[in-house]
Amino acid sequence: PPSPSQFSGLLGTVYRRGNLSFTRDGNTLISPVGNRISVFDLKNNKCETYPLATRLNIACVGLSPDGSLAILIDEEGAALLVSLIGKCVIHRFYFHKPVHSVSFSPDGKKFVITKDNVALMYHAPGKKREFNAFVLDKTYYGPYDETTCIDWTDDSKCFAVGSKDMSTWVFGAERWANLIYYSLGGHKDVIVACFFEENSLDLYTVSQDAALCVWQCDTELDGLKPMPPKGEAGEEKAEKDDEEFLEEPKGEEIHGKDNPSKQETRNKVKYSRVAKHFFNKEGDFNNLTSAAYHKKTHLLVTGFASGIFHLHELPDFNLIHSLSISDQRIASVSINSSGDWIAFGCSGLGQLLVWEWQSESYVLKQQGHFNSMVSLAHSPDGQYVVTGGEDGKVKVWNTSSSFCFVTFTEHTSGVTAVTFTSTGYVILSASLDGTVRAFDLHRYRNFRTFTSPRPRQFSCLAVDSSGEIVSAGSQDSFEIFIWSMQSGRLLDVLAGHEGPISSLSFNPMKCVLASASWDKTVKLWDMLDSWRTTETLILNSDVLVVAFRPDGKELAVAALNGQITFWDHENAVQVGSIEGKHDLQMGRKELDKITAKQAAKGKSFTTLCYSADGQSILAGGLSKFVCIYNVKEQILMKKFEISCNYSLDAMEEYLDRRKMTEFGSMALIDEGAGGEDGVAIPLPGVKRGDMSYRHFKPEIRVTCLQFSPTGRSWAATTTEGLLIYSLDSGLIFDPFELDIDVTPSNIRNTLHQKEYTMAIIMAFKLNEKKLIQEVIEAVPSSEIDVVCSSLPDLYVEKVLEFLASALETSCHLEFYLIWAHKLLMLHGQKLKTRSVKLLPVIQFLQKSIQRHFEDVSKLCEWNIYNIKYALAISQQRGLKRLAEETPVDEDDLDSDSDYLMQES
Repeated sequence: PPSPSQFSGLLGTVYRRGNLSFTRDGNTLISPVGNRISVFDLKNNKCETYPLATRLNIACVGLSPDGSLAILIDEEGAALLVSLIGKCVIHRFYFHKPVHSVSFSPDGKKFVITKDNVALMYHAPGKKREFNAFVLDKTYYGPYDETTCIDWTDDSKCFAVGSKDMSTWVFGAERWANLIYYSLGGHKDVIVACFFEENSLDLYTVSQDAALCVWQCDTELDGLKPMPPKGEAGEEKAEKDDEEFLEEPKGEEIHGKDNPSKQETRNKVKYSRVAKHFFNKEGDFNNLTSAAYHKKTHLLVTGFASGIFHLHELPDFNLIHSLSISDQRIASVSINSSGDWIAFGCSGLGQLLVWEWQSESYVLKQQGHFNSMVSLAHSPDGQYVVTGGEDGKVKVWNTSSSFCFVTFTEHTSGVTAVTFTSTGYVILSASLDGTVRAFDLHRYRNFRTFTSPRPRQFSCLAVDSSGEIVSAGSQDSFEIFIWSMQSGRLLDVLAGHEGPISSLSFNPMKCVLASASWDKTVKLWDMLDSWRTTETLILNSDVLVVAFRPDGKELAVAALNGQITFWDHENAVQVGSIEGKHDLQMGRKELDKITAKQAAKGKSFTTLCYSADGQSILAGGLSKFVCIYNVKEQILMKKFEISCNYSLDAMEEYLDRRKMTEFGSMALIDEGAGGEDGVAIPLPGVKRGDMSYRHFKPEIRVTCLQFSPTGRSWAATTTEGLLIYSLDSGLIFDPFELDIDVTPSNIRNTLHQKEYTMAIIMAFKLNEKKLIQEVIEAVPSSEIDVVCSSLPDLYVEKVLEFLASALETSCHLEFYLIWAHKLLMLHGQKLKTRSVKLLPVIQFLQKSIQRHFEDVSKLCEWNIYNIKYALAISQQRGLKRLAEETPVDEDDLDSDSDYLMQES
């Protein structure tokens, strides 16, 4: 049963807002995606989204120097302390105000956060267990306006803080006799970033009007003197008048002054401005939005509001190169530890780029759908997922690496439906621009475009099991169009519905097309009978979605009144129904005038999907829940909460009382809008929100659900992106036909006596994955043939399923391939009779083998070329040079391929 599903990945969104950060080894990039973090392994080309989430979108991320901890802080200032090794939340903390930045000291003992106009220094959480992980050490006052950025010196003695009041402050992390605080001016706009030079107190500051100041300090880091013992009156404590600090433990406070007296500055550190440089040419007004500095190579990267970035060498300010990478502002820039790779995030388009500046090439270039995804489809082997979005793009994602590897941009309007053909190499997409397009996954091109005689907006799409017949339903003419894939010709136009066509589905086993419409009917059309209507199923509400069971024997229909009904379509009899309205649990939007309970009365499921075995059905709609029902028992088995991100609209059932005033909700006041009338209430039925607002909250909804053909996972397209949930079987004890003498020790004894078949059967009865692996790997490869032939039928499919999951992770490639080969050769005929039931397992196995094939073939080709290259070089050498000259380093080449072998 698909009950123990758990979140396993987020595709389709790569960056939302917040700061990007590289891990210590420089090979992995951590990117905040909404209220989760995605970790991109750039060496192995993999991406993983951690199963933890903050309450709102993440605003800033701080990584500890050893790379094991991260602090995630959301828009309201709620923080999570996260272990990146265990992928779990260790501690929660609330800072009460939005936090602009967070930074660990290089020695990992302290961290500083900036909020309001103060900087707070905390003791970093350590290895020992403690009651409170965040202990306030010192509070630094000084700037008049909000603080924006932090940078530490290399030895953690001092840090600098930039502010919106155009000043930069240098504070001592401890009270040094000659440096407690120092204020630097010199800018005419908000400070975006400040950076210390390597092992020195010299400082660079960068402001929003694209100016860079270079500051020189008259003291080295070693010249900082510790405070003499107490007895001098140098510390005046100011009274606290801020309420927000009352509940925090009173740490030491340091109050900086803008213009200290002569006497206070005697024998103290002095800064002087050596140079000021401008990025913009005369007449340019390009705001600088983000910056990063690599201390070892003296490389400064700056990102601008127009999507351009510059690379400069400091302190001479030589331009290395500049490039436009986007047409929106670059929100975040980060450089890895070696200084080779630079990461850029653009929050407007959701782009994430990693640029190798020396070779001027992309290491990673990913972009999600600009606005929400509308539909998805799995390829027949479950290896790829295709998504279509309202931005008119069709993207194909690899489920194992979570990367998008091709984007088709031919559509000129929103895509409403996508699907794969049964071969898995052709993608079809229907769009509101009046075309259905077919894309080829070998050459990545649009090779067919199907259109109707008069332009129609297509709302749904279906392709038959042979991949020859393409059908699409139109919103505005109530007709269904049928095309031939081979010729691209329009074969037929099916009229008969009296309302817009909402959904189409082909029977997987026969040439029967089911069409659902808003005229409260589902019609079944038989292709072999020249598309005559064989049945019309009449429902008592507008029909929104229709789906066939994988074996083609049952039809599920969801209607506007929230009911899901099941039909035996051969005899046109209803065999069951589910009243799903109460399970959907709507949220109340901020601008709604009625309660969620009242609004839910008009809500319904908009997407349905059978599980791979046909026993359960997934349903989702305009809410944050996905429901899984058992079809036979007609009961709700589980409800999944797709998101816990309160930055999205319609998440809460009741409006927040704190946002209510005597005039209504605070959300009705659009901040910064010029109109006197306040907010215009949106028109009914508008789903995307009004894009002309200064700020608008996307509404949480599930637009499409699909079960993977391998039966191991299901996917949902939501406002957040494409979420993948896998059926996790590792955590539960699930024995099978267990009897009293099946114990681990007995199984191992049977193994020692070399009764392999018996041992395998006992291991499957106990159903512990580790034990099964131990038993199967103990069988000598010469015995596999014998063992396979003596396995009972029931256990053949269990072994096959185990092989498929073991192949995903194991390095014993040949061994498991021999097993799979022998099993399929010996039992192929018997398995064929149960092919429908076994299809998910076989497809899972095929997906695993296919992935290994691609990896190994790439590696072999690379090695072949390396060897050819080495040979060619050695032949060249004899011809041109004398033997005394130093030979070309061939070991370098070999070591390169060895290294690759180890990697794989």
